[in-house]
Amino acid sequence: MADGYKPIRRVSRSSQPRHEGRLRFEHWHVDNQVYFITARCRDGFPAFRAERAKTVFWERFDHYTGMFGYTPWITSLVANHYHTLGYLREGGNLSTMMQRVHGSVAKLVNDTLEVRLTRFWRDAKGKEYFDGCIRDESQARKAYRYTCIQSERHGLAEDWRGYPHTRINVTLERAIKRSLELGAFMESMPYKRYLDRKDKGDSSAH
Repeated sequence: MADGYKPIRRVSRSSQPRHEGRLRFEHWHVDNQVYFITARCRDGFPAFRAERAKTVFWERFDHYTGMFGYTPWITSLVANHYHTLGYLREGGNLSTMMQRVHGSVAKLVNDTLEVRLTRFWRDAKGKEYFDGCIRDESQARKAYRYTCIQSERHGLAEDWRGYPHTRINVTLERAIKRSLELGAFMESMPYKRYLDRKDKGDSSAH
């Protein structure tokens, strides 16, 4: 739209918007939107330490993101979590896509582990994943760079370019150019956490 406004469908586990005075965690379904998505294994367990577990992740991720119209720009997988930045045409596909990716990965990776990991995708706050709607070109560049250097941050590579589980599907400049053409950033809505922490490259919440 010309003014940058985008309808948002908010999805939460509860119909009550607040709990103990705080806004409940929710996912946003927004059409024609660039998303940053991240998820972590329960208690930081290194479920993807083995190569065969990583292979499972990539196979299921590629399958379901393709099925539901998510185009990853860049995705990085380490032993206990992943980050992905990309474009989703139909926001209503987000929850189902994530359920399919996470459900199939949890089942198949658990089959490779000596001890099964229950509630496979849960961080310390009990959330299975975070999705953030990218506001502008600057934030997109920071999130892209942040995803690039995950292997360096976690001591897996001296140069992220040599880490095989950081995969680039769309170059940054091409992704930015196309997103600007499509109006795929949520420019009309302020992003307080991003504005307060510009130096972090952290785009893991709305």
